[in-house]
Amino acid sequence: MTITRFAPSPTGELHLGHAHSALFAFAAAKAAGGRFLLRIEDIDRTRCRPEFTQGIFTDLGWLGLDWERPVRVQSEHFDEYRAALDRLEGMGLLYPCFCTRKDIAREVEGAGHAPHGPDGPLYPGHCRHLSVAERRERREAGQAFALRLDVAAAAARVGPLAWHDRAQGEQTAQPELFGDVVLARKDIPASYHLAVTVDDALQGVTLVTRGQDLFEATHVHRLLQALLGLPVPGYLHHRLLTDPSGRRYAKRDRSLTLRALREAGRTPDEVRSLAGF
Repeated sequence: MTITRFAPSPTGELHLGHAHSALFAFAAAKAAGGRFLLRIEDIDRTRCRPEFTQGIFTDLGWLGLDWERPVRVQSEHFDEYRAALDRLEGMGLLYPCFCTRKDIAREVEGAGHAPHGPDGPLYPGHCRHLSVAERRERREAGQAFALRLDVAAAAARVGPLAWHDRAQGEQTAQPELFGDVVLARKDIPASYHLAVTVDDALQGVTLVTRGQDLFEATHVHRLLQALLGLPVPGYLHHRLLTDPSGRRYAKRDRSLTLRALREAGRTPDEVRSLAGF
């Protein structure tokens, strides 16, 4: 059975780009006689707000979407992400990174032509080479750190991997494009990469639909699936909705939030049309 999901973060109001993604996932499920799920991705407790969560329910209901209950809320499942981190740590694939963003920027600048990935310059790997004793000493001293995945060691452990995108075909996984990704921070107990991979598996999602901007992230997710023994869903990355000037919609476009359009008198049919449906 086809099971899709729409997984917004309640850090602002939904806009037309969100509407396109939600309607895309909903349509994919219904066309296959499948199930459509809603998930609230609120792991970043410093930016997420309950009124935005309620706004998501209101906006999607107004658009005519229906989803299964209960809704999975990430902040209620930190123990499951912790269990995944513990497994990876037990494999010797995580290391604490004590570098601040300024430290990393300084190292990258000093390196000259530092390698870049989809999200910018790759982490130079300074803390990967710290001794066990130094790591322990810094942690016991209370120094803040993030947990990074040793991608080279992880990839060597599982060997070559692939994943399938329904629109773009078979893809060879290249997690090294992102370098040693952060999987947890002091203030955020699980990164997007870890949480979404665990969530999709636990919810039984069989088709991940999302924007083309997240295409490369799938390389990391495929690696995590292999390491954690999780099922591999199919993928379908859709185009990004843009405004007439060609700029993609973002939460900064307050005049084009679904609430603003609704309050301006737009009907659900009109907004679905604006969102490409």
